Amino acid sequence: MTIKLLLLKSGEDIIADVENMTYGEGDEKRVMGYYLNRPCIVKLRDPRLSKEEEKSGFEVSLFPWMPLSADLDIPIPSDWVVTMVTPAAKLEKMYVEDIVNYEGTRKQDDQDSGTDEQSDSDQSD
Repeated sequence: MTIKLLLLKSGEDIIADVENMTYGEGDEKRVMGYYLNRPCIVKLRDPRLSKEEEKSGFEVSLFPWMPLSADLDIPIPSDWVVTMVTPAAKLEKMYVEDIVNYEGTRKQDDQDSGTDEQSDSDQSD
């Protein structure tokens, strides 16, 4: 697992498990893009803008990037990435706990529940 923080040309900060999309072999091998596994937009909010409390620092929220996609791995071309860095330890921990581990738990729950559910279209009035 290679968790990275990417800044895209669109200005979005994305955190994801990143894998290189390559072509060629040996010395001719080139990166043409990246596969982003479970990508999330990273949003910062200054809590001092809220009149509720006096806090220092920023609050971080993660939102799914391309939430309507059925694909877990979303390809992007390398020319859309402005820079890619290692995220701060707290951000990486938040991503792993809230996104990666949660998704793994949800998939296991779906498998454990079996296929006992019946859709409404199968039922008659």
